[in-house]
Amino acid sequence: MAEIVQTVLIITGISGSLALVLTLANLYIANYGECKIVINNDKELVVDGGSSLLSTLNEQELFLPSACGGKGTCGLCTCKILEGGGPVLPTETPFFTKDELADNMRLSCQVKVKQDMKLSIPEDLLNARKYEAVVEFIKDETKTIKLLRFKITDGQEVDFKAGQYVQLLAPPYPGNPESVYRAYSVASSAKEKNAIELIIGYVEEGLVTTYVHQHLSEGDEVSFNGPFGDFYLRDSDAEIILVAIGTGIAPIRSILYQMKDEQIQRKATFFFGARTQKDLVCAEEMYAFEKSIPNFHFRPVLSREPDDSGWEGDRGRVTDSIQTYIEEGIDQEAYMCGSPVMIESAVIELKKKKIPEERIFYDEFG
Repeated sequence: MAEIVQTVLIITGISGSLALVLTLANLYIANYGECKIVINNDKELVVDGGSSLLSTLNEQELFLPSACGGKGTCGLCTCKILEGGGPVLPTETPFFTKDELADNMRLSCQVKVKQDMKLSIPEDLLNARKYEAVVEFIKDETKTIKLLRFKITDGQEVDFKAGQYVQLLAPPYPGNPESVYRAYSVASSAKEKNAIELIIGYVEEGLVTTYVHQHLSEGDEVSFNGPFGDFYLRDSDAEIILVAIGTGIAPIRSILYQMKDEQIQRKATFFFGARTQKDLVCAEEMYAFEKSIPNFHFRPVLSREPDDSGWEGDRGRVTDSIQTYIEEGIDQEAYMCGSPVMIESAVIELKKKKIPEERIFYDEFG
């Protein structure tokens, strides 16, 4: 018994010593003091060192895009670090070409602020703002997908292009001890300046999707920032091909609102993939768009609909519908949102239809 007590005391002592060492290291070794960050040779910030550049800029309400919450997996939070960035990490190199690395491009989520820095950031990103809003409504589109409307309450107006996205903040909640951002495409009309709508699916163990699906209620206050992204409808006379699966319908819905608001006359077809009829998001609204948008056709395709359900629409995958209905060699542009696998497969089929790669635009989600 005495030996057991002695062993416990030794282990406790070692653990306490390690904790003390880590605390002292955090206070002294990893304490970089105040650092100066100069942006575009114009804006100067004085910040506490020690955090990632991405989170440091966020604290100063300068918001770089990030779809992964700073985990280094999305590659969106790029900027040029002209001085003070330290060596490029192995986690950064897969996201850049040799020329980009030579041009000082870095992932801000992977760079720690340890010293004075000089950055170059595109002005349009510096114009992203933080908005305070209230949840006006939450609607279940399917068992795992919700449509949410946020009404802005801080007196600001949001100005975005149809197809762009914002970053929604999930505050600490049981199971999530710290605040975290995730990116979601705006699903509403860009004509609306005092509210936005998002379409968010539940992802198991997803920090923000869990917050939305299990903790967020109508009337709650929320924060988001943005807008970000270069996925938007180009101004041309080309026929429009729209392709999405699941929550990828969000930016397409916003683009369709733009076509309705502006009465765009270009021929357009929306191929939307889902498993069953129960998984069709905003279906009634899509059919309504056929009546309000000239030359628009909604073509849903189901991959797992029961044979005896009475479904008279297309079956299979969106790539099957692309093969069947898209004409080859005519003036067309494609806009797609969905998983990387779907995007890759659809790009192959669109190229077979002689659509140049530079006229295929897409927004991937993980």
